[in-house]
Amino acid sequence: MSVYLSKEKKDEIFAKYGGSAGNTGSIEGQVALFTYRIASLSDHLKTNNKDHSCRRALLHLVGQRKRMLSYLMKKDITRYRTICDDLGIRRS
Repeated sequence: MSVYLSKEKKDEIFAKYGGSAGNTGSIEGQVALFTYRIASLSDHLKTNNKDHSCRRALLHLVGQRKRMLSYLMKKDITRYRTICDDLGIRRS
């Protein structure tokens, strides 16, 4: 199951975490978008536990978010800590 977000929701996420609605390339905005999509896929899997394509997509998103967070940790540790605290992501 693919999660399609409305343009307004994406703009809201990027405005809150990326600085502006048009700044879709910011690492914080992308991580926030991945976190939102991960949460919605997790809720879907709680009711539809045999949806294996959704489970695969969820694992793919978790991997992408982990790679972005490790990049951000190497570049700027303070931005990494603030985004993890804001989104409630456990640090490794």
